[in-house]
Amino acid sequence: MDENLKKELFSKAFVKALAAQAGLRSSEPDVDDDSVDVIVRGRGYRAAIRNPQIDVQLKCTAIDEGDEKYLKFSLPLKNYNELRGEDIICPRYLFVLVVPKDCGDWLVHEPAFSVLKHCCYWISLRDMPEVSNKSKVTINIPRSQRLTSESILYLMQMASSKEAA
Repeated sequence: MDENLKKELFSKAFVKALAAQAGLRSSEPDVDDDSVDVIVRGRGYRAAIRNPQIDVQLKCTAIDEGDEKYLKFSLPLKNYNELRGEDIICPRYLFVLVVPKDCGDWLVHEPAFSVLKHCCYWISLRDMPEVSNKSKVTINIPRSQRLTSESILYLMQMASSKEAA
């Protein structure tokens, strides 16, 4: 299988595993023609929306650029434009999963446990400005915005309150 297909499948599995641990439902749109790879849904919330949803654009990379505060990621302009703005029903997020270069290192299996490597980061591009770039936009994602079961619940709580993080 092509390395990029492996990254796509692994990143979807990563997000679905976190959603499952958090008690959230996840699904994939029939077609990815609007920069949405995975949909995460909650239910039973008591804020403005009882069944919130977030739409997620997934990227997976073995290139960990930036510094200790920010991950730098080069996002295609099409995705950038489709993720920003307020004229959408559900909050949209970019999730970037950083994996080891060798896909054999993405999962570690020990007798008592397994480990998914490495880290996934999230960012909302909702308030990002229009740019004059022609093909890509470099996004600085705070490394403090690591995707975990707790942070995905936080994003869902924000969606339930009709807000984006």
